Amino acid sequence: MKHSTDRILTTFVGSLARPVGLIEMLKAKDSGQPYNDQSYDALLRDAVADVVRRQAEAGIDIVSDGEQGKPGFITYVGERLAGFEPRTAPARPGPWVGSRELRDFPEYYEWYSQSRGVSIGAATSLVCTAPIVYKGHEMLQRDIENFKAALKQVNVEEAFMPASSPTNIEAQRKNEYYPSEEAFLYAIADAMHEEYNAIVAAGLLLQVDDPRLVTYYNSTPDSTVEQCRKWAELRVEALNHALKDVPPEKVRFHTCYSINIGPRIHDMALKDIVDIMLKVNAGAYSFEGANPRHQHEWRVWETVKLPPGKILIPGVITHCSNIVEHPEFIAERIVKYAEIVGRENVIAGSDCGFSSQATPDPEIHPTVVWAKFKALAEGARLASDKLWGRG
Repeated sequence: MKHSTDRILTTFVGSLARPVGLIEMLKAKDSGQPYNDQSYDALLRDAVADVVRRQAEAGIDIVSDGEQGKPGFITYVGERLAGFEPRTAPARPGPWVGSRELRDFPEYYEWYSQSRGVSIGAATSLVCTAPIVYKGHEMLQRDIENFKAALKQVNVEEAFMPASSPTNIEAQRKNEYYPSEEAFLYAIADAMHEEYNAIVAAGLLLQVDDPRLVTYYNSTPDSTVEQCRKWAELRVEALNHALKDVPPEKVRFHTCYSINIGPRIHDMALKDIVDIMLKVNAGAYSFEGANPRHQHEWRVWETVKLPPGKILIPGVITHCSNIVEHPEFIAERIVKYAEIVGRENVIAGSDCGFSSQATPDPEIHPTVVWAKFKALAEGARLASDKLWGRG
């Protein structure tokens, strides 16, 4: 994994909006409806090539495939893990059910659900009823081949592919097979180890997406910070089990708060989880730092020592607003981190991805995303001039 040795490198978290035609194909595929395999493959190849090219043109140094082939950053594992069967779940009253957020802002989340067209009916859930086995080799290889073909057409520093954490997968599924919660979690970790290894073996960086590490506090109102920390310790141990044999310098770890646009007064403070996050066997750590709830947390690193050789990827542009950040302000954010942990240990990133689900209506318009990326690249250039004394 490259450090910012002679300038501040740029990246983001990974997901980007899919073209409408591909979204329709993904929906048909995900719901078991008929679709044309050849048309789907062609659409997917073109979509990956397009988003990789546009990232490079916007000035992103470390790029992803935009998760173009995934219906969602967690739900994609539904077709990659065996051992689960579908069940009809109870009706859902909307997002963040039972959370601290919904408890304090019920009117907002009712309005949000209606304005965003969030389904509140019965849903299909997956229940573990047999040993968990990884079966996604062919789909993963397709994604890798599409990505590497696209990379041949651009000049970038590095490339990464996101994959979901065992903890996120655990949250989306009920266990009726394994004797304990821990055994269930470790079985998921063993299965995902195959995906993690394959990504790195293909010459790509692996990014593990793990929002639940910090959202657990919000989603369990009766839990104390200390109880959430204890819960998180086991999840980090399971993730490290899944990362066995994967070189830490090939791994980026990402966590965030999952609420894109909302009050967010119950986000867990970085200071309360940062030491546990740093126990993940990764070479770089990506986290929110640009939105108004978290942009002050750069000060955490004044007292928390970054382990030798590690990299911070703070969000310096956000997925929570269609406002395009000014490059000078982006540069200021970058410089704050660099002056604390060292310029070579900072890569400028985003708070989260920009289309974690395949939807025709992402909250941040795709045209705005590309403008944000250009501002990110310019902000990194300005920060580099200051940090390397060129300006």
